[in-house]
Amino acid sequence: MNSFVQDFKIAWNKQNSGLSRLIIINVAVFVVLNLAIWTAQIFDFASLAHFFHSILYIPAPIEEFIWRPWTLVTYFFTHQNFFHILFNMLMLYWFGMISDEFMGSKRTIALYVYGGIVGGLLYLLVYNTIPFFYYNMPAIGMIGASASVYAIITGVATLTPEYRIYLLLFGPVKLKYLAAITIFLSFIGSSGSNAGGNIAHLGGALLGFVFVKLLQRGRDLSIPLNRFLWFFPNSWHTLSTRFGKRARNARYHHSSSRGERAIPSQEEIDRILDKISASGYESLTKEEKQTLFRYSESESQRKK
Repeated sequence: MNSFVQDFKIAWNKQNSGLSRLIIINVAVFVVLNLAIWTAQIFDFASLAHFFHSILYIPAPIEEFIWRPWTLVTYFFTHQNFFHILFNMLMLYWFGMISDEFMGSKRTIALYVYGGIVGGLLYLLVYNTIPFFYYNMPAIGMIGASASVYAIITGVATLTPEYRIYLLLFGPVKLKYLAAITIFLSFIGSSGSNAGGNIAHLGGALLGFVFVKLLQRGRDLSIPLNRFLWFFPNSWHTLSTRFGKRARNARYHHSSSRGERAIPSQEEIDRILDKISASGYESLTKEEKQTLFRYSESESQRKK
């Protein structure tokens, strides 16, 4: 058990682990949700199973969505069955690796999140404005990371259209052709049994295309999202370094009084803080984190 927890921590905390974190979150939600639904079925709590669906699935009727706006995010971290999540996570891993290679981990996260949100918004728009879809409103709602995955597929195909991947039975295929085929299949499937899912795919694909086109023109849409995502870890780190435990302060004072650690210069601290502001706390090296910790400890001791 300890080995499993340690492996999990390593996968979660390693540098540029955005893709790994997305997969971990999806798998964790899938496991917890299915255990909860299994428990509800075993003990005949039908209302409990319905509750789990209602808090995670994005509903098609706008009047229901207004009361559950968080489902615009939860739906693309939720999956219905094993093969649903298996296919989506394989696609996310394969194309997410290409996205990480050419655009970086933080832009992969942004493509995933923005793609899911735009796919959900298009799903709501179509089902509440076009008569054909309005009169064929789904009873439960929609879940799945497919819109997010389509955003990544289309994004990398827009950025590197000539990049080739090898497909079983087909051999090397250029990304631009693969993206075109998947978008076309979703378009013709938007009036079928999985109309809502295919509509969301198209929304995600549109986001992926626009995201990369703006990036090529110098506008990075990932910046505001990543500032928001890293705000809480960075804030917690600032508080923890500023108000460290007195026991640690005492230990540091004891060692520093013997000359075992040098207090870092203000120039070095300013450089590290600028790096945190630009790229987040996780961008720091181990040495930089230790330097910042030593400085915070010395400041706490000096103010006593």
